[in-house]
Amino acid sequence: MEDGGRSTQWRFAAPNPTLSAAGERSIQKALLQVHACLDERGPRPVIPLSHGDPSSAPSFRTAPEAEEALVAAVRSGEYNGYPTPATGLPARRAVAEYLSRDLPYMISHDDIFLTCGGSQAIETVMSVFGQAGVNILLPMPGYPKHEAHAVFHRMEVRHYDLLPERGWEVDLEAVEALADGNTVAILITNPNNPCGSVYTYEHLAKIADIASKLGILVIADEVYGHLVYGTTPFVPMGVFGETVPVITLGAISKRWAVPGWRLGWIATCDPKGILRKTKVVDSLRSFISIISGPATFLQGAIPHIIKNTNDEFYNIIVKLLKETADICYDAINEIKCITCPHKPEGSFFMMVKLDVSQLSDIRDDVDFCSKLAKEESVILLPGKSLGMMNWLRITFASEPPTLKQGLERVKSFCRRHQSQAN
Repeated sequence: MEDGGRSTQWRFAAPNPTLSAAGERSIQKALLQVHACLDERGPRPVIPLSHGDPSSAPSFRTAPEAEEALVAAVRSGEYNGYPTPATGLPARRAVAEYLSRDLPYMISHDDIFLTCGGSQAIETVMSVFGQAGVNILLPMPGYPKHEAHAVFHRMEVRHYDLLPERGWEVDLEAVEALADGNTVAILITNPNNPCGSVYTYEHLAKIADIASKLGILVIADEVYGHLVYGTTPFVPMGVFGETVPVITLGAISKRWAVPGWRLGWIATCDPKGILRKTKVVDSLRSFISIISGPATFLQGAIPHIIKNTNDEFYNIIVKLLKETADICYDAINEIKCITCPHKPEGSFFMMVKLDVSQLSDIRDDVDFCSKLAKEESVILLPGKSLGMMNWLRITFASEPPTLKQGLERVKSFCRRHQSQAN
């Protein structure tokens, strides 16, 4: 470049290839591509059945006790400054007590690290373990942010399969085959995003046994904890902390339907103290010290949110999710080219298989979602973004009438594009 007779060689032009690779694994990128296909002049409102944020649906409005706690924290004037140990201690203690209700032992506030939502909890854990030469076992299909942060922090990702014919259970034999001396952890999501499955106590016990045998820890993403409505109860992975060290990731975003509030946590469920002996806890503390955590007023509110939220609120949300899961499952069963191998029992999602051979002019799942958006103003997430070609992820956490309308549009779209040969 010429500048006053001089030629300057700029040294910052090359992009960070690691960041580019991580960005390729973003759900947002896939959804932006689908959204770009919408007909902005279309007469019908857009129905998003693609993302895990039900907060805009009136039926999923958060508990009044949560809103009151947040307002009271703001109005108190006590939480306008930076977070301090004094403001964070009651919040960490409240989260520890909340999680301990479901464990056979007590965890303390020293086992809790507060984060700015579940996403920052993922980022923190991957930062602690991320270094060249190590690998981590992630599920396929899975939540892309797990892989994005693992890749960004230079870890090799090795995928183990979730088996649709077994209710999306972990392929335990594959886990043992994939692991080697450089494997540091296996990550599980329970209740599951994107499959809607809930693991039994027995299956979780087997995962713990295998992880212990391999000498690796379990990272349990339980952001959808307690949002279960099938026959399998929610069992936290921390129940098996005596067998294997467990790092649990959680947040208030899903159970309280407030993803925009951005309050999450990391819990070390490790009664034998292995994570302290191996300095993992020290590393977590070091990373937390160099990032910005949740807003101070949220930390002030969380003890009251947890303590005061009425069980009736939780029950209403679970009942509503069961209703919408049934609506979605029944509607999918009426569409010839789409099948659901396992009825969802937890979270907001289901994975369904797309048979493009029954459609005359649809190449794959991405093409399906793009044309569906253009013709019917319905947004679905293509399975390709989750590593599953010709699958779709459907979100059913919305108002039942809206969900029914969206699924009816999907049915009409499939009928219109049905191959004459079928």
